[in-house]
Amino acid sequence: MSRTVDVLIIGAGAAGMFCAAEAAQRGRRVLLVDHAKKPGEKIRISGGGRCNFTNLHCAPDRFISENSRFAISALSRYDQHDFLALVEAHEIEWYEKTLGQLFCAGRSTEIVEMLRSELGDAGADLRLSVEASIPKPIEGGFSAMVAGEAMEAESVVVATGGKSIPKMGATDFGYRVAAAFDLDVTETRAALAPFTLDPSQKARFAALPGVAVDVEAEANGARFEEAMLFTHRGLSGPAMLQTSSYWREGDEVRIAFGDVDALHDQLKTQKATHGRRSLAVAMADILPKALAQVIAAECDAPGNMADQSDKRLRRIAEHMAHWRLKPVGTEGYRTAEVTLGGVSTAELDSRTMEAKRHPGLYFIGEVVDVTGWLGGYNFQWAWSSAWAAGQVA
Repeated sequence: MSRTVDVLIIGAGAAGMFCAAEAAQRGRRVLLVDHAKKPGEKIRISGGGRCNFTNLHCAPDRFISENSRFAISALSRYDQHDFLALVEAHEIEWYEKTLGQLFCAGRSTEIVEMLRSELGDAGADLRLSVEASIPKPIEGGFSAMVAGEAMEAESVVVATGGKSIPKMGATDFGYRVAAAFDLDVTETRAALAPFTLDPSQKARFAALPGVAVDVEAEANGARFEEAMLFTHRGLSGPAMLQTSSYWREGDEVRIAFGDVDALHDQLKTQKATHGRRSLAVAMADILPKALAQVIAAECDAPGNMADQSDKRLRRIAEHMAHWRLKPVGTEGYRTAEVTLGGVSTAELDSRTMEAKRHPGLYFIGEVVDVTGWLGGYNFQWAWSSAWAAGQVA
């Protein structure tokens, strides 16, 4: 005999937990299941253990999707200020870092416990360490096997995330559900991931792992002014993670260590005040010393600063402002913070996250083709899309 619930939610991450609480608060009988031993594992590890739970500057233009307008409805109806109010209602202390990023002052587990509290208070049932089968349509809803038990539900919400960080339990389950219902899934790939370099590039930068510098990074017209970090594998840091979401294999990444005119002025000042310095030593007043040596070696500037013409200093400044690298790839899903692409927004109602051709079937969070920038945007999409589905599922 089948067990019956109103709403079956598969995936107890940020989106799934929040949606379960919202639906249960409406009096719906909600069962939330996950194959993991603990809920909200990505929440736990996020933000260095402090969870960058949203961003004050959250807006639709900070998201990537085949339909740039799809996220507008959910993000406007439940926004960053709404979630912040919930955080404050639970007396969780928070602080703003940079660029509007909000973090827990304590541990990220406070957000997990907040969501568990909301679940419990609303009466939702949470079951962990259980496998769910791909739901099948039946009259009046859907059926699925959950831990070997037949389950029937009026609504099913898929909140299983993407492929990023498989060691945390990430799978392609959500995409397989979409395929079973003949829903389009856009190309998926690792996003917000560090770049990898070829052996010759790594040899060239052998002295740089651990060196960080503020840059403007650009790929395919998307520009980000944040820190870049050299690693043993390649390039990381916020600027590179952001750029990776727009980069494609074979593309170059343009890196600017400053504005051409400002860099030119700095070099001319070095020539006037420290003419006996080599270019590498002079550049060390602008860049970290080890990086200055690499960049200076790339420039055709023999002799000391006093030997450099203004025209040559201008060329050096232009080189520093238009430094280009061609990564061979990224570190992939192993370290990617999010999956780009997913269930096509053309298949979903932007107001409810419901599949247009399959009433009662919903997709929320990372599994959908909506990917945010680094800095709390993807968590806000989880909250906003979960809230939208939770009002109707």
